[in-house]
Amino acid sequence: MSYNKLAIKLMLNYLIGSLVAVFGFCGIFMLHPLQFSVQETAVFLGIVVVSFLLMLFIEFSAYSKHIAPIKKAMRQKRPTLMGLEAAYQRAHRFPLLSFQRIILPHFVGITAPAAILTMLAITMGWLSIPYYYTVIACFAALLIAFMHGMIEYFLTSLVMRQVLKILKEKGLNLYQKDISHGAHMLLAINKKFYFSAAFLSVFPMLLFAAATTLRLYEFGSSFMTEYIVWAVVVVLTVLFFALFGSNLLTRDIQEPVEQLQNGMREVEAGNLEKLNNYYSDEFSHLINGFNHMVDSIVEKKQMTEQLHESFFTVFAATLDARDPYTAGHSLRVAEYAQHIGRRTGLSESELALLRQSALLHDIGKIGIRDEILLKDGKLTESEYETIKLHPVIGEQILQEIHPSDAIVPLLPGVRHHHERFDGKGYPDRLAGEDIPIFGRIMAVADAFDAMTSDRNYRKAMSFEKAMAILIEGKGSQWDPLFVDLFVAWYQTEYRKQASVTAANE
Repeated sequence: MSYNKLAIKLMLNYLIGSLVAVFGFCGIFMLHPLQFSVQETAVFLGIVVVSFLLMLFIEFSAYSKHIAPIKKAMRQKRPTLMGLEAAYQRAHRFPLLSFQRIILPHFVGITAPAAILTMLAITMGWLSIPYYYTVIACFAALLIAFMHGMIEYFLTSLVMRQVLKILKEKGLNLYQKDISHGAHMLLAINKKFYFSAAFLSVFPMLLFAAATTLRLYEFGSSFMTEYIVWAVVVVLTVLFFALFGSNLLTRDIQEPVEQLQNGMREVEAGNLEKLNNYYSDEFSHLINGFNHMVDSIVEKKQMTEQLHESFFTVFAATLDARDPYTAGHSLRVAEYAQHIGRRTGLSESELALLRQSALLHDIGKIGIRDEILLKDGKLTESEYETIKLHPVIGEQILQEIHPSDAIVPLLPGVRHHHERFDGKGYPDRLAGEDIPIFGRIMAVADAFDAMTSDRNYRKAMSFEKAMAILIEGKGSQWDPLFVDLFVAWYQTEYRKQASVTAANE
């Protein structure tokens, strides 16, 4: 849709509504009940035409200001991002602005001059109607303005949805950005129902009451006062039932809408819970659709987590396979680290990150030459310094993975799993609680598995001896808290599991 087509649609909607409201109101409500003479009809129509033209001028000024950001964004081949965002926000508000234009410049622009000119014509003797007629006419014009404004709001909403789609596509195509973020609810659905139901119910009653009042006045009825009282009672009764009915209807619609909104907020927060569906109308299909979406997200999430876990596990196994003496090392370190993490009180999400970090803690050994990594016997000082580079190399390798948000939490454990609690470790010689928690936990788990595994230069130690070395190194090489937690796990759960396994065999 081009801007010219948009402008034509908006102007046609507006002009049709205005002409029907103004001239329909004048012909049916005013000219017919009052039975003007030919001369008075000409005077009255002249007043209407002058007022109508003045209204168009005032309202067109407001319209030009309101449409300006949209006009600019739609006519330019490459509008700025700021211009697109401003146009999107204005298009989002445009239906409400249209209603406001009808109620303010439209109503005031035609009613004020029409009332003044009518009273002037009465004074000059050009119209033979009482002055209070202008009050009734202004009241009726206000009713017409509200009806016109409501129609304009809904018609403009239909047009602006197309405009919003065009502007959003421009933002994506030109700047790869979704400019629809930040659009806020301007008019709640309950307000739409209350206003529409109340006005549609009362509008014809009020218009009929005003027209009948004029008709009774024309015939000089003696029941004018009684009629007005009766009309007020009827209008108030209709208004009460209209508001009561719209309240029931609004509540019936708002409940499932709020349920869906709460469900979407929960999904956004990561809580994939399905909604209860106890509706028997179209909302039943919406709730079912939401629940199908949740099922699909859960299925995709489980698949992604399985692939994610498989990636880390296979990667760790591939690294360990490089050296037959360290086969399964990363998997065991991850298992030991998680036992410590659970006893520390880490959350499930933190435990998952700890496991992933432990699985990849030795990834930097990819950058170490085989003649050093697989060397039989004692390493030279130079070779040992090369081996000590693997935590830093591992961090550098992982920093190349994108999106980085998924990798950043793993970096501290990979870089610092060889730091010592007394500050004599590597690569940064951190000490105490300055060492990241993953690094301190993995240092215990890594050392224990290294001591209890066969290496090309020595046989594996017994678990008891390794535990004794860990206890001896508390406060110097390892964090005392995590050593105690690991020892407690070994003395309770591990031995219990080992006893059960032996009994089964």
